[in-house]
Amino acid sequence: MTQKRGTLFVISAPSGAGKRTVLQEVFKRDSNLAFGVSATSRPPRRGEVDGRDYVFLERDEFRRRIDEGGFVEWAEVHGNLYGTLHEQLDRHLASGKDVILELDVQGMRSIKKLMPGAVSVFIMAPTFAELANRLRSRGTDAEEEIVLRLKNARAEAAARNEYDHIIVNKNVGDAAAAMEAIIRAQRRRATKTTEE
Repeated sequence: MTQKRGTLFVISAPSGAGKRTVLQEVFKRDSNLAFGVSATSRPPRRGEVDGRDYVFLERDEFRRRIDEGGFVEWAEVHGNLYGTLHEQLDRHLASGKDVILELDVQGMRSIKKLMPGAVSVFIMAPTFAELANRLRSRGTDAEEEIVLRLKNARAEAAARNEYDHIIVNKNVGDAAAAMEAIIRAQRRRATKTTEE
């Protein structure tokens, strides 16, 4: 009997929506999840670890891998390159683990074309005022960067209805529970399909 491949869950959210905090909570509760670590050409922020938060690549190396077809999808966002490496995604899915992949709207659209069975989830803050408060309270970005992120957040939120599911992150516990319910429902569907 061959091992069942995992399901890919594509998660998008504007900066400050609390996506990472929600996902950390989900990962604490579910051992059959793998995190799809994206590659980026941007330098690491304080506390970020190569291979855990992102695979950090020099811009030239990133471009070389694009030319070699090493990415499932890639895009330029805020002046930096981001992408999903084929080798990493395939390894996790083949192991039978479900994979959580954080992507922007552009990345989600690319993945859905290549892998229509991927499940997409959009996480958003309750209001744009709350989103602005969260971005400012992080203390990681200059005001002009925050203004840009809020402008981008409006554009991203306009695409939310393209997603299979929308989670409004009013509080982390409830948002994590909603994400877990989506994962459980997908696993039940996948099990039912393989049994038929």
